[in-house]
Amino acid sequence: MRYVVKKSVTFILTLLLVSLLAFFAFQIIPGDPAIKMLGTQATPEKIAALQDKLGLNRPMPVRYLSWLGDFFFGDMGESYSYHMSVSSMLAGKLPITLTLTLMSFIMIVAGAVPLGIYTAKHKDKPVTKAVNVLNQIAMSVPPFFMGILFTYLFGIVLRWFTPGGFVSYTSNIGGFIGYLFFPAVAIAVPKLAMATKMLQGSLLSEMQLDYVRTAYSRGNRTNGVLYHHVLKNAMIPVVTFLGMTLADIVAGSIIIEQVFSIPGLGRLLITSISNRDYPVVQAIIVCIAVIVIIINYVVDIVYQILDPRVRGQ
Repeated sequence: MRYVVKKSVTFILTLLLVSLLAFFAFQIIPGDPAIKMLGTQATPEKIAALQDKLGLNRPMPVRYLSWLGDFFFGDMGESYSYHMSVSSMLAGKLPITLTLTLMSFIMIVAGAVPLGIYTAKHKDKPVTKAVNVLNQIAMSVPPFFMGILFTYLFGIVLRWFTPGGFVSYTSNIGGFIGYLFFPAVAIAVPKLAMATKMLQGSLLSEMQLDYVRTAYSRGNRTNGVLYHHVLKNAMIPVVTFLGMTLADIVAGSIIIEQVFSIPGLGRLLITSISNRDYPVVQAIIVCIAVIVIIINYVVDIVYQILDPRVRGQ
């Protein structure tokens, strides 16, 4: 229980720190949003009036506390560029990025667990050697380059999908999932290779320990030892890696969305940075940070369940 409380306090403090950094970082960047919004119509009087309307002339600590309080209740402010609620803008983009993240993660788990177990059980077979070579290649290819290759091969050459022809989940859920398939694979492949190699190495290390030899001496078969004794212990470092991977996918989806022209949080973030639309940028950064921190929090709790030794820490 003490472990959970400790992690919960860390979770809350981390969220506050991220919100603080996200807010103040965009307050010290050169450039006045009021001037950006007014454009050629900017005059000292209009600038002062708009700054007053947006609250930009208030002290930064006051603006931060006001922004944090509003954010907590779901009010993320109004976009400087689009003149609409930031919450409503993100509501349409967040499901896209989360779906892409979830699809990639499912692919990683569904591929890495059976591959890791198979290659550990059959470490000297030619298939395992081939998988290890492919893993090395896959780990060396960045997701964005994988995305470019997929766009050219499957989109332009084979025409299995139309590059830039994104299908909204509100109009056709099947087309939506289908369009996200290749971006999800591009994100998943390098991480799948890493997870497979990690699980394989973890299983092989565990198989050398005394408790495994004891289990064999009692007449247990290989599958019984593997699935009832070894796998749980071998999965402990892999679960941590998968949690970090899931957090990395959330951030990495920003680049993949650019490659495949997916209108998710990533494309909105890049556009908003270019337009100095700080309320949108701050909201996206905090939302991504919240997702990543929640993932890490859940991973810590799962890690504690799998390995009770950490409870006393």
